[in-house]
Amino acid sequence: MNVFWYWLAVIKTTNLTKKYGDMFAIKGINLELEEGDLFGFIGPNGAGKTTTMRIIATLLSPTYGEAYVCGHSIYSDPKEIRRLVGYMPDFFGVYDDMTVVEYLEFFAAAYRIPATKRRARCDEMLDIVDLDFKRDAYANTLSRGQTQRLGLARVLLHDPQVLLLDEPLSGLDPRARIEMRNLLRKLGQMGKTIIVSSHILPELADICNKVGIINRGELGFNGSIADLIKSVRPHTILEIEIDDPAQQEAAREYLAQHSLVSEVKTNRPWFEVTLKEGVAQYGTLASDLVHAGYPLRRFVEKETNLESAFMALTKGSGAKI
Repeated sequence: MNVFWYWLAVIKTTNLTKKYGDMFAIKGINLELEEGDLFGFIGPNGAGKTTTMRIIATLLSPTYGEAYVCGHSIYSDPKEIRRLVGYMPDFFGVYDDMTVVEYLEFFAAAYRIPATKRRARCDEMLDIVDLDFKRDAYANTLSRGQTQRLGLARVLLHDPQVLLLDEPLSGLDPRARIEMRNLLRKLGQMGKTIIVSSHILPELADICNKVGIINRGELGFNGSIADLIKSVRPHTILEIEIDDPAQQEAAREYLAQHSLVSEVKTNRPWFEVTLKEGVAQYGTLASDLVHAGYPLRRFVEKETNLESAFMALTKGSGAKI
């Protein structure tokens, strides 16, 4: 193992590219994820998420570029990478004549887990994904959400360091989505490095410490949610409402002249106040207003609509890849 790469990043891709004829499925993807990172891979359907994940899992060869998993190259160490990775596709089949526990034991044997340890390992995985109560049910009778949890139990059997989960929340009802998000948090806390793809940004925003937005095969953004918000809205916007409506016009003029403020819009009953670029600390604005004789009823930072941010970064997408 290349120890340098291992300590630097659990997953690293460099200029990862896949072409089909003259069409790029992905182009120049550069990622670097460390132990415990939960990376939300976001993009429209057909943007290149699955292609990237399949290359990292060594199930697809790139046209050019490189990818490492724990220091192992996809070119020279594919077998070792497969031992380190658990890959769950969007849709996968289950065997009609197998119970849940038999299904897991079958794959435990495929992973070469010793026969004496298989049942205990399967029981442990069923407990982690909260599916023990279905252990004797036939796998093909499970709901969509239960099937997704069974798939996750399967890829966890060999205790991989890296999880590649392709649209695990797709098709789930609201309760199943919440349960799956909680499960992903739990796995992240266990030190797993996780890439989880979705075409909906808000459903992953509260669990991922990093996100990447891919569009038409190119990674347009890669960073934290906070950095994403800044990239879409570089100025902080406050919603300010004063206590006395009769003072509104005077308060508006006061705000317009304040050193921290670049723009004031009236959005009754409050003002929408845009701060100057680079202003992140705005507590003095509240105290200045009060001292100037404008008691406050509302003073909050306007939330960024993550769905709007996603749409802005993927504007014009529509091609299927």
